[in-house]
Amino acid sequence: MLQTIELHPDGNAVATVIMLHGLGADGTDFLPLADELDLSAIGPVRWLLPRAPVRPVTLNNGYRMRAWYDILGTELERAQGTPREDTAGLREGFAQIHALLDREVARGVASERIVLAGFSQGCALTLGAGLRYSRRLAGLAGLSGYLPLAASTAVERHAANLEVPIFLGHGTRDAVVPHARGAGSRDALAALGYRPQWQEYPMEHSVSREEIADLERWLLSVLG
Repeated sequence: MLQTIELHPDGNAVATVIMLHGLGADGTDFLPLADELDLSAIGPVRWLLPRAPVRPVTLNNGYRMRAWYDILGTELERAQGTPREDTAGLREGFAQIHALLDREVARGVASERIVLAGFSQGCALTLGAGLRYSRRLAGLAGLSGYLPLAASTAVERHAANLEVPIFLGHGTRDAVVPHARGAGSRDALAALGYRPQWQEYPMEHSVSREEIADLERWLLSVLG
């Protein structure tokens, strides 16, 4: 089971938000976000902030860091039509997130009251694992990321989440995961029949106050 930081509310949780960090980061990065988002109208909410395993990352010359999966190539290579993805690492990550979701359901929070969210690599894992999960989720929120293993999503997605609400936020000046890749993932999801709420912001590879406000409104709508 993943190492996970847990923020427990007063009283029994009526909903859970699971937030997945980006490459080289840590679950602690989103402690301020959990404090800033006001979800009190929903009732007691539990936050889970998992920590990715430490692994060598090819793009960073094999340097070991927290990563949900390996990064094998650059965005330039992807733009030139040679996308290379760590399929095994992604699938391992999907399984880890499914186990975390299963444990939360076993602790008494219905899957329909769980939001899976993530930033950058965490966004990729959110979309990949969430669409393949066998129980209906309250929603998927992806920030500054993309849809992984896009070509296999149509056949591997689970019917339980065919209509799951999806929030996607992206910076127009993002040089790490370019805006075009985020928008392309939005379009790929739409082509599969999903209706992602797309929000873009004049920022780089980061999170803005405007995005946090939009995310808060979306969370209240899917968990309210």
